[in-house]
Amino acid sequence: VQLQASGGGLVQAGGYLNLSCVASGIPFSDTDMAWFRQAPGKEREFVAVIPRRGGSTYYGDSVEGRFTISRDDRKKMVHLQLNALRPEDTAVYYCAADPHGNYYLPSKWRSWGQGTQVTVSS
Repeated sequence: VQLQASGGGLVQAGGYLNLSCVASGIPFSDTDMAWFRQAPGKEREFVAVIPRRGGSTYYGDSVEGRFTISRDDRKKMVHLQLNALRPEDTAVYYCAADPHGNYYLPSKWRSWGQGTQVTVSS
């Protein structure tokens, strides 16, 4: 399994970014996908999940209403649109695939990408 995340960068507060993650080695359309993030000195935090085959999306409380997760099964990609960015959104963002259990918990995800850095300046 390979997950390749991209799209991070440096942006001013109030700005936006679009992250992408391309997957290989998994039956993508049958796989739940998610984004997590980890800031320096903090634990990895759940950001958003998009289940297989049109299931409902869910978001972490701190990003609800600002971030949007989507997927393109034909291209085997999952996206995260980040709007109204805040300095506290600064973190490395990771895509994850194939959970077994509570999807809020990083330990429940079998596969991870390498991460992409998002830095929001004030």
